[in-house]
Amino acid sequence: MPTRTARTAWTGTLDDGAGQVELTSSQLGTHDVSFPRRAADDANGTTSPEELLGAAHSACYSMQLSAELAASGGTIEALDVSADVTLGADPAGGFRLTGIHLTVTGEVSGIDSETFLAAAQAAKENCPVSKALTGVEITLDAVLED
Repeated sequence: MPTRTARTAWTGTLDDGAGQVELTSSQLGTHDVSFPRRAADDANGTTSPEELLGAAHSACYSMQLSAELAASGGTIEALDVSADVTLGADPAGGFRLTGIHLTVTGEVSGIDSETFLAAAQAAKENCPVSKALTGVEITLDAVLED
């Protein structure tokens, strides 16, 4: 399997500095980052490690869920997945990820709601990004639309 690369160029201190994250492998762009924007309610045009991790987790989870649903006999019309990644204080000092909340809505024929929920839970446990984040509480809300 391939290795993917991203890089960050940073100048200055944590509070006064800023950087740019480059999506090197895909060449899809360079995005501004800064700690003040990371810690603020309004990102104001910058991204953060949490947002990038949320993007990775929602994409990975979607792929894993599509595999779980197909194995359960479902035909996937659409999946809408979001990942809310929260940064908070670490009791040991500094910061840490305090939780990730996955929300998925699916349009899937050929299965019932119970099967969908079982597949959604299995995807949460088996997605490679979820496996990498075992130190963070990951919660899930899953709904099969009629």
